[in-house]
Amino acid sequence: MAIVKMPFCFLAFFCLLLQLFSIFHIGNAELEMNYYRESCPRAEEIIRQQVETLYYKHGNTAVSWLRNLFHDCVVKSCDASLLLETARGVESEQKSTRSFGMRNFKYIKTIKDALEKECPGTVSCADIVALSARDGIVMLKGPKIDMIKTGRRDSRGSYLRDVEALVPNHNDSLSSVLSNFNSIGIDVEATVALLGAHSVGRVHCVNLVHRLYPTIDPTLDPTYALYLKKRCPTPNPNPKEVLYSRNDPETPMIVDNMYYKNIMAHKGLLVIDDEIATDPRTAPFVAKMAADNGYFHEQFSRAIRLLSETNPLTGDQGEIRKDCRYVN
Repeated sequence: MAIVKMPFCFLAFFCLLLQLFSIFHIGNAELEMNYYRESCPRAEEIIRQQVETLYYKHGNTAVSWLRNLFHDCVVKSCDASLLLETARGVESEQKSTRSFGMRNFKYIKTIKDALEKECPGTVSCADIVALSARDGIVMLKGPKIDMIKTGRRDSRGSYLRDVEALVPNHNDSLSSVLSNFNSIGIDVEATVALLGAHSVGRVHCVNLVHRLYPTIDPTLDPTYALYLKKRCPTPNPNPKEVLYSRNDPETPMIVDNMYYKNIMAHKGLLVIDDEIATDPRTAPFVAKMAADNGYFHEQFSRAIRLLSETNPLTGDQGEIRKDCRYVN
């Protein structure tokens, strides 16, 4: 059989193509399961251990990890831009009014420090946001979400000016919320499930009083409205004071379907809570989730996976921050 010899120039061109393809592939890598299996095999275990330790010391951290994921991913990308503090020409997204009430950022450093000790410069802050949310949900007795992909890179800047437009406000209409989520690939059913995160945490009276004063919102259950007025006794609450109501007074620290049962009884805190229970686009999903906690957990898991994979920076598109609070 004759052996066909390629001209040297063709071989050189072919090798160049391979190099270019390799560069392109690295620069546009995709998220994958167990991304750190070789570079930092214990990465996910370390994050889980830290989340558990922090939860037993400060239970509300678990809610913070879930909220971090939402606020980070809906603003451009799941890239830990939320964690940046104002420094070195960066304006922190935490300055936005939409970040009101967010806390426990200092404990992200605790998790990052543990990872840096094990595998310096390897695990991104963006992956810490995603994995700590996954593990925090478990601590809140929510579903165990196994299929969280990793390999995100951290942004080299923040998007403070975009936060107001991209993070839903407590007064936003359902149509606006559905549109925002749809723009990042989250369908109506998954949006309803994501709003189930309101089953944990609390809402400051600053964001409630418009439903109580000067007159009570007629969509609120009257008895529940009186309870809320006791929690928020003035129409002008001091935002620096601890004045709040739990999202779910029945099971306030459990990610479960009690939220949907409450809003069907007109006992939601926010306007959006009442709207998703009555709007024909969302009401069937609300009713189904209220009736079946397993179905809610299934859809909530799917929604978290969709949210966590929103437009991530990968490959050479970002960096691995040494300190989550500052760009390198």
